[in-house]
Amino acid sequence: MLAFRATNVSVAAKNERKVANKPHVYYYNVYVVYLEERMFVDRQKELAFLNSLLEREHPGPAQFALMYGRRRVGKTSLLYHWAKQSGLLFTYWTAEKETPALQRRKLYATVLNLPEKQSPVFESWGETWNAIINWLGEKRHILVLDELPYAAESDPAMLSALQLAWDHSLKSSNIVLMLCGSHVHTMESLMFQQSPLFGRFTGQWHLQPLSFDALKEFFPKWTIEERIAAYAMVGGVPAYLEWLDPGRTLVENIRDVVLAPGNMFTAEPQFLLYDEVRDPQVYLAILKSIGLGAHSLNEISKTSLVNKAHLSSYLSRLQELHIVERRLPATVPMKQLKSSRKGRYHLSDSYFRFFFRFLAPYHDTLVFDRKQVLRLVKEGLRAFVGMTAFEELSREWVRLANQRGNLPFDPEVIGSHWGASVQVDVVAVNWHTRDILLGECKWGESGANLQIVRELIEHKSPKVLKDLPGEEHDWHIHYCVFTRRGITDAAQKRLMQEGGIVVNLENFNRDFSENSGNL
Repeated sequence: MLAFRATNVSVAAKNERKVANKPHVYYYNVYVVYLEERMFVDRQKELAFLNSLLEREHPGPAQFALMYGRRRVGKTSLLYHWAKQSGLLFTYWTAEKETPALQRRKLYATVLNLPEKQSPVFESWGETWNAIINWLGEKRHILVLDELPYAAESDPAMLSALQLAWDHSLKSSNIVLMLCGSHVHTMESLMFQQSPLFGRFTGQWHLQPLSFDALKEFFPKWTIEERIAAYAMVGGVPAYLEWLDPGRTLVENIRDVVLAPGNMFTAEPQFLLYDEVRDPQVYLAILKSIGLGAHSLNEISKTSLVNKAHLSSYLSRLQELHIVERRLPATVPMKQLKSSRKGRYHLSDSYFRFFFRFLAPYHDTLVFDRKQVLRLVKEGLRAFVGMTAFEELSREWVRLANQRGNLPFDPEVIGSHWGASVQVDVVAVNWHTRDILLGECKWGESGANLQIVRELIEHKSPKVLKDLPGEEHDWHIHYCVFTRRGITDAAQKRLMQEGGIVVNLENFNRDFSENSGNL
């Protein structure tokens, strides 16, 4: 990734001057940008979208777009990299938690590349935009407004003023205006009908974490098993991946980086949560409860001590923040999705899952006995990886296989199944053709044996069919075993008798690599 430390930057290529003896420091008039060159991984689709904004002629050369995503996902690096390589004049302004007058003054100073003290003080956002529009004229200019929610929160009139500026002048100009923010729900609400900016955007992009295959770029010497374990711990969030040391093994990173005193990993969840919600302690109690295995409303209420009458509103807020997700079995018919009571709540963010499973419960112990916490992490990590990243990647492999036409049917839904008497890791269903794929994931030290295959075919399969609507014999069943350590000959023979397939880590390595950049 390309990382930089700056708040507000106005850049013109002709002003760029390399600073002697400081290879990654450049002066842009009075603004200083410290660039730390790092790899820029993946993001082909995102860059193609951003570049398309520069090429469009309809509805006009002016474009008004939105990019949002969780903190640390790489929005700033991506937008700065895109603007810099475009060759155009660009301004990158980041709103801060301060008074509207200061925000307006800093924005104007940044756009015009002036020292802040030389910038006038504007009485309103309308005045600010009029002044900026007069200066821009017909110039082709990229203007990125980052952390926009901070500006909108300090002065609600900011969005209305921006709407008027766009309607009356900017949409007829040569500007490419990009709004950016980390408060996902707030940014999404800008597209709602109640927002002053409704109907104005010409493009929007929800920036997601990197795909699993991107981890090879960060950790080229690690085994695929280590990369899957790292994916279980931090997912595809670029900042977290950069915090890990590729020159150390995974276990060494857990010991010397993740569990190191004063490191960012232990402070990150609280930092993210405190910036998003009121009463963070209540939310932390709920997240701890889910992280330790409570997934139903009753279980979460009982372990978090949050009254069930209020719990749903807290969970709804966590879902808006994309920290928690409500999952339903893949076997719930489409018509019953809204009314089903089989929903379970899970942490949707990989690092939150790791943190609340291994670090939050031992926070006090970590201060004086890091070795004990390391031992607990090592003891529980294998099972954690197996039921999080490995299962998720197995379901993702099914999606890839379907995209390539390598499945015997076209799934309408891919997920898992759980019920009173049976649980299946990977399930894909087509309700119209009545085809169902049942998959078992085996992440243990030993390979998949005959007992595992027979359990899937002879015991789990009939129980799943009983949970499905219609006659059991109406369904066409397909089987798959996902395994870390291979499969025994006897198990493979039994699986082949049913037309089943085996997917191992070599398949993962090949198939995810072939699909790199297309997920």
